[in-house]
Amino acid sequence: MKHPMFALSLRKTMLMAVLVLLAMGACKSKKKAVEPAPAPVVKEEAAPVKVQAPAAVVRSAEEIAVEKLESQFASIASASNVTAANQSIQEVLAMFSNQETPILIVIHEEGGVKDYDEPTTIKKYLEYLKDTKKNLNYISDIRLVGGKVTELELKRK
Repeated sequence: MKHPMFALSLRKTMLMAVLVLLAMGACKSKKKAVEPAPAPVVKEEAAPVKVQAPAAVVRSAEEIAVEKLESQFASIASASNVTAANQSIQEVLAMFSNQETPILIVIHEEGGVKDYDEPTTIKKYLEYLKDTKKNLNYISDIRLVGGKVTELELKRK
């Protein structure tokens, strides 16, 4: 029975490929063994460095007001009784120029164009928080004049 010549050459080719791969693998491992290890780097001791205290973080009046308002909004929404909620409402109203300060709630924004819900006032918004016991918005923009809030923009969380 004759063996086809093609099958025989395929076997020889495969055998040669395996031998070449083994030989290449052996060369790499010998090369690594022959290469000298890099010399250890000796570090010189440097003079002690004076560590300065981190600079105090300077926060703007807007950042402080936003933080306080967010906290107050959460406390109104989670107040255990009406008296506590009304006390928090009075504290918040003291931060605004008046009880009719406009509150704008962004309901959609695309390409820098904002769509607002019907404008409301701070007094109405605080009463809404007290009644629903849900604080679903966060402050996205605030305007202060003379330390008092003159306009507030909210976005959905």
